[in-house]
Amino acid sequence: MISRRGLSATSIREMAKHAKAPLGSTYHYFPEGKQQLATEAVRHTGEWVARSLRRELEAGPVAGLRAFLTLWRKIVVDSDFHAGCPVLAVSIEEPPADEIPPALAAAAEVFAQWETLLAASLRDHGADPRRADQLATLVVAAVEGALAMCRAKRTTEPLDRAAQQLQALIADAIEG
Repeated sequence: MISRRGLSATSIREMAKHAKAPLGSTYHYFPEGKQQLATEAVRHTGEWVARSLRRELEAGPVAGLRAFLTLWRKIVVDSDFHAGCPVLAVSIEEPPADEIPPALAAAAEVFAQWETLLAASLRDHGADPRRADQLATLVVAAVEGALAMCRAKRTTEPLDRAAQQLQALIADAIEG
């Protein structure tokens, strides 16, 4: 629900109903409410994607990129362009002025984890360390931005275009 509507537009009551769980059970398992549930959802998504990345990055950074792109492409297409990345959805919510919500902190950690995995693979396959870090950030940022564009345009064209350029950049980084 967060990946479709965003965090602010999703209530804990709706999440419980969607999960076919009693509202009381939801508060039992998530006593801190919606922020705790959102934090766990972000961490779950982060680890789910990281597992896929780790597995594919063994074959190299190009394979890792393809897996990352394929995973998000499937989500966007299978949801008829209604769902995107819940990590991004939480990231773009406006936080209170006086604190960083736990879900936002978790999103920052997830993005950093994905970048770290990609950068390590790039370095392991011959990319300059500084360029590897920069390229890993670019990959995550480009894919997340392309997902938002796919949802708005109702086509995978932005993701497909980004994929071509990112693959070329990665090939250049590991060959150069």
